Amino acid sequence: MNSHPTGHGRTRLAGVLQTLTLAAVVILLAGCASSKRSTSPIEAPPLIIEVPRAAGAAPDAGNTEATPRVTTVATLEELVAVVEPGQVAAATASPGRNDGVVTGPARTGSPLVPAKLVERGEVPLPVQAGASAANAGTAGAGSASASAASQAASATPGNQVTAPADRSQGAAIGPLVAPPLPGDQANQLPTAANAVGGPTDTVEPQAPVSTEDAQAHTDLWDRVRDNFAMPDMDGKLVRNHEQWYRSRPDYVQRMTERGSRYLYHIVEEVTRRGMPSELALLPFIESAFNPQAMSSAKASGMWQFIPSTGRNFDLKQNVFRDDRRDVLASTRAALDYLSKLHGMFGDWRLALAAYNWGEGNVGRAIARNKRARKSTRYEDLRMPAETRNYLPKLQAVKNIVADPEKFGLTLPELRNHPYFLSVPIYRDIDVDLAAELALLDVEEFRTLNPSMDKPVILAAGTPQVLLPYDNADEFVRNLAAYTGPLASWTAWQVTRTLKPADAAKLIGVSEDKLRSVNHIPQRMLIKSGSVLLVPRDDDHQGDVSEHMAEHAQMVLQPDGPLLRRVVYRTGRADTVTSVARRYRVAPSLLAQWNKVTTSTQFSAGQQVVVYVPSVTTKVARGGIRNRGAHAAKSGVRGKAATRSAGKSSVKAAAAKRAGPRAAAPRTASTNPPATR
Repeated sequence: MNSHPTGHGRTRLAGVLQTLTLAAVVILLAGCASSKRSTSPIEAPPLIIEVPRAAGAAPDAGNTEATPRVTTVATLEELVAVVEPGQVAAATASPGRNDGVVTGPARTGSPLVPAKLVERGEVPLPVQAGASAANAGTAGAGSASASAASQAASATPGNQVTAPADRSQGAAIGPLVAPPLPGDQANQLPTAANAVGGPTDTVEPQAPVSTEDAQAHTDLWDRVRDNFAMPDMDGKLVRNHEQWYRSRPDYVQRMTERGSRYLYHIVEEVTRRGMPSELALLPFIESAFNPQAMSSAKASGMWQFIPSTGRNFDLKQNVFRDDRRDVLASTRAALDYLSKLHGMFGDWRLALAAYNWGEGNVGRAIARNKRARKSTRYEDLRMPAETRNYLPKLQAVKNIVADPEKFGLTLPELRNHPYFLSVPIYRDIDVDLAAELALLDVEEFRTLNPSMDKPVILAAGTPQVLLPYDNADEFVRNLAAYTGPLASWTAWQVTRTLKPADAAKLIGVSEDKLRSVNHIPQRMLIKSGSVLLVPRDDDHQGDVSEHMAEHAQMVLQPDGPLLRRVVYRTGRADTVTSVARRYRVAPSLLAQWNKVTTSTQFSAGQQVVVYVPSVTTKVARGGIRNRGAHAAKSGVRGKAATRSAGKSSVKAAAAKRAGPRAAAPRTASTNPPATR
């Protein structure tokens, strides 16, 4: 007897399956609607979403095993925005499961994306390459082909539901696969496989990246030259800077080779914003393309942001990272700032002057010229020598890039494709381990990720790491195969003011190691509420929380007699040594307080922090004076001291005439001594 059904039997079977399918849709959608209307929290039933290989598709070459099953935490409500109602019919409740877990067989590397993560932009929705999914997504629910597909799927192990087609463009979206979950959910899945996402382009994450593209083999320097748009400058200052670079070919070589890592990304961002490509050369004169550069004014990174301006442009600065050194974040902030300045002044030269000197100073210089009925062009404004030389220096670099042979210099060969890719991070991971898995030395890894000056990368505060094009895929593959612990450090908040030695004993590490990792100088206390980086132990294996990673701060205070903080505004010739001598403190301490070296020479008007004893002592000629306030004896500060002494004498004479009751007690002034 023939066991296969007749044509009439197949038609009846298809009708029954269609009826069951529509019934399942109604039940599931009704459940979702009722749960939304109900005031009590009713969880949607757990589902198994199975995504089959398209009909006729060949299995992976060399892979004879069953398709691996991956899981993620999601519910029908989370997936309903991705899977259309006509597709949910094939989803069936998982018998005996009440944990709200959606599972499904999927090809490795194509995770199921919950709709909520897609809506928040945390996970991009992958695009189906084949046409078979589009055919399945656009098939009518009541057609015979849909019934046959349902019949075949129900009779095949590992049956799947394909994603719906994008009807606006006629392309299918899918398959759905389970990505690593960020945040607290990631802590519940302590495996290396979900620690990172796939490598993407830093400017257009959704765009494919290929070094085989014809444009990728063009010269990046030519692209920069072709987009020069600012009018040229000429004059003695330009020629002086050209000669300076011409006489230092080794310096130019180091600077351009260092910049070769970052220049493509900056050119891409400048081009995307419609800005002149001269702006891409600005880091050459700001920092020589050194993202670790730190000026005496505490400007940091290759774009040289001071702390306050960095915060104004959303560059986070905390215990764990300094975005002023981050390649992507600082470039975004610098171009945002330059765009704002250009909008204020309507001229790129004035915008660049304001970037160097400050928008307020440029605005006042323009107002001063207007009052004097003078021109307000860059060349006609009165400004400091540094700002006066700023644009001529940029023009000299522009001239060298335009024609290096004219100056006897050679630029490194640069191709018009990314040097690095961005790899999303979802789990805390040690820097040394990340560099090892990426087949990089730690120094090169930190060169691309300079904002990370701690031994661990915190996923909650670090959206991605940058890796060279060829190393990004190696990193993802090696990490997926890694089975050891990812991070050996965590964060600890101090609940009371401690000496570093006492804190080290509490957490079981040496004092030197604690100081080194957390950059704690000698003779300083750790104030209550500060956050320290400490080794993990058995009780603290989870990743650092987002709140801690984003807001952690460390506050130190000198360990010794009660001190008060003095802010001193420097003169033209002030150095660390001269200021330390003025306040009778060690130059090394002054350098630590201000994060500079002992050989630093300060610029005029810079604010320097000094801690001086708050106790008072008698001085040789009578009166009371702060022991840390070693007053200046010349210049403006000498005149200020004279005026202050004169006022004190007048007050003392008046008090004497008024009698003893009116005399006020003589105490040390609480104002910083000899400040400007």
